[in-house]
Amino acid sequence: MPSPYDWLDDALTTIHRAGWYRSVKTIAGQPGAVVCLNGQTVNNFGSNDYLGLAGDARLMQAAIAATQTYGTGSTGSRLITGHRELHQELEQAIAQLKQTEAAIVFSSGYLANLGTVSALVGKRDLVLSDQYNHASLKHGASLSGATILEYRHCDMQELEQKLASQRSQFRHCLILTDSVFSMDGDLCPLPTLLNLANQFDCMLLVDEAHGTGVLGKTGAGCVEQFGCTGQELIQVGTLSKALGSLGGYVAGSATLIDFLRNRAPTWIYTTGLSPADTAAALAAIQIVHAEPERRDRLWHNRRYLETSLTQHLADLPPSFTLLPSESPILCLQVDRPTTALALSQTLLERGSFVPAVRPPTVPTSRLRITLMATHTTEQIQQLSDDLHQAVKNLPLLD
Repeated sequence: MPSPYDWLDDALTTIHRAGWYRSVKTIAGQPGAVVCLNGQTVNNFGSNDYLGLAGDARLMQAAIAATQTYGTGSTGSRLITGHRELHQELEQAIAQLKQTEAAIVFSSGYLANLGTVSALVGKRDLVLSDQYNHASLKHGASLSGATILEYRHCDMQELEQKLASQRSQFRHCLILTDSVFSMDGDLCPLPTLLNLANQFDCMLLVDEAHGTGVLGKTGAGCVEQFGCTGQELIQVGTLSKALGSLGGYVAGSATLIDFLRNRAPTWIYTTGLSPADTAAALAAIQIVHAEPERRDRLWHNRRYLETSLTQHLADLPPSFTLLPSESPILCLQVDRPTTALALSQTLLERGSFVPAVRPPTVPTSRLRITLMATHTTEQIQQLSDDLHQAVKNLPLLD
């Protein structure tokens, strides 16, 4: 008898044929610039642990101490039994870092975006979203029931045209953008976005997932980098990247945060962030304040790799392109998914893990390289040399 699940095999076959199939890779031991991946020791260029804090002893000790004091779980939603003093301390620390009136912590960055967007707009409202935004922003917009219009990536002229023609037909309007676009490495044009938001009476939400701890004089993110601190906007982010923990946050006005406590479903109806994760994130923010040299080292590493890759790419075909980037994310665009997979596998065999990113996650296939403050110059140079040799040895270049 046929099963209603038979179509899944056909769907997986199609995914395999397209070169889109994905599977997990097991990392043993602690995270860091060098990891044990599927039993092989490799230099890790696939992590979002930009400051190298996920394996920092101070974060681990903070998590252990919090577990001993508060237990392993928060046991319920923050409004019932899940609120701890630690949560409030972390929210105050985030607000201080961002220089906002208040902040609220969610159990993941994905939940922060889903809950915030779906709480702020509804069926009578308009959402304008950069086409390269993270899936959590797009899904939050879909859940809200609002009318959604995408604009071409960072195309402010198209955004202004859509606002001029559509804004007056809706009650509220929310502009959504990543600050650092995680699959390219470039930044949103934040000052222009703020000007348009003010001109057309729009709310503006900026996802600082890959900016927090990395960009700005104090590590506050893209908002600080562009000199926009103190302006009226909504900052969303994660605790799981440069801050080495787990969870998400929203920072903004006290009124906004109070509203989200009462209307964001992914905060109201889910268990509060665990004590261990909360304490680890709090310790990470303290380190971000106390050790700016970590950011300095991260940016030194990023500049070193970009210079080396640019030199190597000079004698390669134009189908291999280093995408524009203003972050520790560097992407080498290639011609097809199979090329990206072949290069990633060759680099792995030579001792460096660099993930291949393919459609439908991104419009074009690429290698996505992420730098950490804890990478050594030798590790970075090895990656650059090995990548250059791997590209030259591809069959299509023979």
